[in-house]
Amino acid sequence: MTASGHAALLLAWLFSIGGFATLGAIAVVWMLLRPRSTAPRRAVAAIVLLYAAASTRVVPWIASRPLVAGFHRFADSGLHGGSAVVILLGGGSFTVHQAYQRLSVLDQNSAARVLEAAHVYRLFDSAWIVSSGGATSGFDLEPVGVTMRDALVELGVPLDRILVESSSRNTRDEALLIAPMLRTLHADRTVLVTTDIHMRRALATFRAAGIDAIPAVSADPLTSASRMRSFIPTIEGVRFTDDVIHEYAGLAEYAVRGWLRFSS
Repeated sequence: MTASGHAALLLAWLFSIGGFATLGAIAVVWMLLRPRSTAPRRAVAAIVLLYAAASTRVVPWIASRPLVAGFHRFADSGLHGGSAVVILLGGGSFTVHQAYQRLSVLDQNSAARVLEAAHVYRLFDSAWIVSSGGATSGFDLEPVGVTMRDALVELGVPLDRILVESSSRNTRDEALLIAPMLRTLHADRTVLVTTDIHMRRALATFRAAGIDAIPAVSADPLTSASRMRSFIPTIEGVRFTDDVIHEYAGLAEYAVRGWLRFSS
């Protein structure tokens, strides 16, 4: 892993509940050891204010605007009809185990991507969907590509029109593994489905792998939530901050590695 990759992991940890708890505990211990010093009190105040901002959804929303500029829902593009391959990029999923069975479910972002992919699929006369995403390394989990395939079938997409890529660990892997699959399908268009903040990195990664796809961003899964929740600290705000930081760090790492091409 590159230095930017390690930095991304560190930032992801810092802007998490674990990071807040750890830094907060350190600052409190410092304050107990130096009760007369103003420095630890300032540190506690700074940590609280920082995480209050990071957990308020409107703050990362503003920070994410450069990532999403220029992207829109595919239904508004007018590029319908004919044949297409819809590439559905995996997000997160959870696998719950019991004694003799297990159940895998999608997180909110992955569910939103699945809904968009199913919608885009229906806009073409003939289409395939490539459901992409492996399992988290080191865990006995179902690959997210498989979990998304099952969700697509529940939404009415025929099983025989879905191809699964279940070995990838990141966006770069997905681009390299899907490229040879596309060459056998001979479709008029290739449509790439992912969340809006991930689209810039994903599209540039696929272009670098020789795939000039049309972007189709999924809807914000929290669109139906009260607007007031965007202005108060919530766990969704922390997760959104983590996602935005991950994307900026990912862009930096992929650029250093030469894995991006921004023009078609």
